[in-house]
Amino acid sequence: MDYSGLLNLQIMIFMLMGIGVILKKIGIIDDSGKKVVTDLVIYLFLPCNIINAFMIEFNKDILISGLTILGISFVIQLMCTFISATCYKKIPKQQRMVLQYGTVCSNAGFLGNPVAEGLYGPVGLLYASIYLIPQRIVMWSAGISYFTESPNKKEVLKRVLSHPCIIAVEIGIVIMLFQIPMPIFLDKTINSIGGCATVTSMILIGTILADVDMSTLVTQLTVVYSFLRLLLIPLLVLVGCLLFQVDSLITGLSVILASMPAGSTTAILAAKYEGDAEFATKCVVLTTILSMVMIPIWCMILTWIG
Repeated sequence: MDYSGLLNLQIMIFMLMGIGVILKKIGIIDDSGKKVVTDLVIYLFLPCNIINAFMIEFNKDILISGLTILGISFVIQLMCTFISATCYKKIPKQQRMVLQYGTVCSNAGFLGNPVAEGLYGPVGLLYASIYLIPQRIVMWSAGISYFTESPNKKEVLKRVLSHPCIIAVEIGIVIMLFQIPMPIFLDKTINSIGGCATVTSMILIGTILADVDMSTLVTQLTVVYSFLRLLLIPLLVLVGCLLFQVDSLITGLSVILASMPAGSTTAILAAKYEGDAEFATKCVVLTTILSMVMIPIWCMILTWIG
């Protein structure tokens, strides 16, 4: 872990989110512009960023570590699904669907990738991309079912296989396994586009922050949810990894990615499917702000453990 660079990474993230807030406040990015930026991140910048992460020399250690973090991620998703099914039964429906989705779907895609790359370098981004496969599957299956009736298996399979980030992982795995050489012009193009992912993702999160009344941000429910999302879930992941003596790199990545805030899609889906969109936005914003404190804390804990 590049712990020495964490402070600079945090400052950079704050500055980029601040730029997003300013751009939203002064009207350069309005609601329609925010949708365009979201689509650019999901359909172009992140896929190129993911493909670029797989352009490394493949060996046995990468295979073993990749399968390990994939298995851990599947277990984490099962655990989060159980938490979402048991902890929010007494909450009103419109808020319950928000909490359930926000528990199983974190912001690891937008925020986790740049943090993983910043802390662990290109190999961190590679494993983070693999880690996100189960979450993307759950996002388009159980996640959507919290807001709507459960889709049929054919529809779930179609959504998962057609997701641009899943397609990017599939392409990246083929390139890595068969060590396919890329033409220089294509390699540089993918690398340049993928380099936009971190900047654009953080600015996008800033535009979400700009829409929230900070005076009503902290409530008993948002605090409890933040505790579950940022403290309890990563703590359980850390304990599990230590018990099974998982490699320190995979343990660190798993804990950091498990400590990500609520996914920004939580607010988007709440608005689309008549959930409590204002409450969803508060959950996204509060956990995002608190994660800027919790991520360094988890890094310190991981460094102390060794």
